[in-house]
Amino acid sequence: MTLTINEVARCLNLPINTIERWVRQGRIPIQKTADGYIYKKSVLKKWAADHNLNFSLPEKGGQKEPESRLENLLPVMARGGVFHNIPGNDVKTVLKAAVENMSCLSQDDRKELYERLLEREELTSTGIGKGVAMPHPRSPLSVPPKEPLITTCFLENPVEFYAVDDKPVFVMFILVSTSTKMHLHLLSRLAFCVRDSSFVDFLKTSPNSDDLLSKIADFEKKLD
Repeated sequence: MTLTINEVARCLNLPINTIERWVRQGRIPIQKTADGYIYKKSVLKKWAADHNLNFSLPEKGGQKEPESRLENLLPVMARGGVFHNIPGNDVKTVLKAAVENMSCLSQDDRKELYERLLEREELTSTGIGKGVAMPHPRSPLSVPPKEPLITTCFLENPVEFYAVDDKPVFVMFILVSTSTKMHLHLLSRLAFCVRDSSFVDFLKTSPNSDDLLSKIADFEKKLD
């Protein structure tokens, strides 16, 4: 079958630039041609299942099916992006710098998210230990995003986050969800990864986006 890059991205619920990068790297069973992107349905469907991704053909007329299922970490983290060398010397400044990188949200949404993240930190720290924090608003934003996202931020310098183990934070996973149910689902899956010391050691190397997503895919196989 032949699809456009937009249709392929919708089939897998992933950002277009991620699909394009994986095609260039030969990491996905799709071939780019002058007429579009060619793939074999059974092969791509099996590949998606092996990587904990959902695969479904787009509906006729270009209408996307409303989000109702619980997503795995891989597409959500790919959507949120990975950023390095986030500056700041305290919780407020690193959160501010991190949120400003989230171009997938409007300026108004970023402003609201920052304020809501600060409110959450004042309630209790989202530093879960081992140098990891999972900042998130207590409830969905006033206008929730159409799809959930997790933005990974490696800090320029470790910051005191008042974590449960008093260790400074070197990486933040900022979670913005579409519903409370989705939020709890993603938080649980991410916490499973962080409980593994080998995963935290891997995070300390400040991996690039491809390596991080590959590691997440490996961990999600254990969950499923």
